[in-house]
Amino acid sequence: MIAKAPLHTTHQPPAGATGTEIVLDVGPVAHGGHCVARHEGRVIFVRHGIPGEKVRVRLTDAEEKAKFWRADVVEVLAASPDRVDHFWHAADSLRAWGHGHPPVGGAEFGHMTLARQRSLKAEVLAEQLTRLAGVGQLPDGAGPSVEAVGGQDDGGNGLGWRTRASFSVTPGGKLGMHAHRSTHIVPVREMPLAVDAINALRLWDLDLQGIDRVEVAAPANGSRPLVLLAPGPGTKPKRLNAVAAQLPGEVSVATFDPATEAVTQVRGRTWVQETAAGHDYRVTGAGFWQIHRDAPGALVGGVTEFLQDGGFLHPGAVVADLYAGAGLFTAVLADAVGETGSVLSVEGAPGTSRDARKNLHAAPQVEIVQGRVERVLRQKPRNFDALVLDPPRAGAGKAVVGQLVEAQPRAIAYVSCDPASFARDVGYFRQAGWDLSGLRAFDLYPHTHHLETVALLTPRA
Repeated sequence: MIAKAPLHTTHQPPAGATGTEIVLDVGPVAHGGHCVARHEGRVIFVRHGIPGEKVRVRLTDAEEKAKFWRADVVEVLAASPDRVDHFWHAADSLRAWGHGHPPVGGAEFGHMTLARQRSLKAEVLAEQLTRLAGVGQLPDGAGPSVEAVGGQDDGGNGLGWRTRASFSVTPGGKLGMHAHRSTHIVPVREMPLAVDAINALRLWDLDLQGIDRVEVAAPANGSRPLVLLAPGPGTKPKRLNAVAAQLPGEVSVATFDPATEAVTQVRGRTWVQETAAGHDYRVTGAGFWQIHRDAPGALVGGVTEFLQDGGFLHPGAVVADLYAGAGLFTAVLADAVGETGSVLSVEGAPGTSRDARKNLHAAPQVEIVQGRVERVLRQKPRNFDALVLDPPRAGAGKAVVGQLVEAQPRAIAYVSCDPASFARDVGYFRQAGWDLSGLRAFDLYPHTHHLETVALLTPRA
C-alpha cells in the first residue's frame, strides 16, 4: 500500500507561493531527476512522481518571476503500476513531508521499480543525444538501454552498492544528509544504498560536534575503511581525536579540507586500497574512485571491448588515458599494449596523479603526467591509436574536444556520468567530422537518476 502524507487543513500560503499544494498530472521525465508538469501555463519540475500519475505536490521553489517552479510529490491520487513503497523513510517524499520536512537527496527514484528507473534513464539519454548532439539513430539502430551491473537483474533490490558516502552534520552534532537543493539537514540512522561495511560503522551513533562533514570509503575488496572528517572553524585536535576514538581501531581516520582536498592523518592511513581488473590501486582520501562496488569492472570491460573489437587496442599500440585519476584504465591499457606499446596517463589533481605514479611504477610503457589535458596533448603529440576519455561531470568541453580531434587518434572511448554534458560533447565531435560508433549505458547508481555511459567515437569515413 502506498503511504500518503496527511492532507493539510491549515491555512494555505497564497497561490504560487513556496509551500502551496496543488494537484498535477505528471508528464515526461527530464534530465535531473524530475518529471515535467504544467499548471496554468507554467512548467513545474516535479520530483518523486512517475509519468502518467495524478499527484498532489508541494511547491518547493516558486518565485513568481521564475521561468519554472519546482515541487515534491506529497500524495499520490492515481498511481503508476510501477510505483512501489520507498525503501528508505528519510528519502521518501510522501512520508517526509507528512512529518513536516523535505526528504534527503540521493534516492529520488526509490519509489519506482528498477525496470522503470532504467527505462526512464534510457529515455533521458536518448532525448539528450537527439536534442544536443543531433543523433537521430544510435549505431545499432535501436534506442539506448540501461544495463544492470554486478549480476543483479530486475529481481534485485538495487541496494548496498555504494562504497563511498558523504554526510552532513546537524547543529546538534549528529549524522545527517541535506534535503535536495536545501540547507536543511535531516538526521539519518541508516544508508541503505551503502555497502554493509559503511553501515557497520554506525556513524549515526557518534558525537560529531565540531565536524561539518563526514566522508567514508569502504573498498569493495574488504580492506581497511577510511573516515574523513571536515572540521568546523576552531575545532581543535583534541576534539578530532575524541571523534576518532569512537570508531573501531581498524578504521583509518583523517581530516580533509573540502576547498583544497588536503588530507591530514589522524589515525592509520590517509588512503584506501582498491582492487579492479587484476590490479591493486592506492587511492588517496579525497581522490576519485567509482562509487558502485562493481563499476570499475563494468567500465573497464566496456572500454576495452569497444577498443579491442575495433582493432584500436593491441600489443604495440599507442594510447592515452585522459582524466586518468588513480590509473584504473591506465593499468588495463598498459596490459593490453605491452612493453612494445605506450600509454600516456594524464590527471590534473596532484594528489591523485601521485597515486597513479605509485600504482603504475612497475609499468615502463606508462608515462604519468600531471596537468591539464589540452596542455599535455599539445606538449606531447603522438600518433595515437586510441584515447580513453573519462572527464568529470561537466564533461570535456568544446576546447578539449577540439584538441582531441586535432590529435587525430583512430578512436576515442568516452566514459561519462552525465548524459547532458556527454551529449553536448558528442555534438562537438560530430561537428568536427566524427561519428558515435558504439554506445553502452550502465545503471551504476540505482534508485537515483544518474547513469554512466561508455561510447566509441571514430572519424567519419
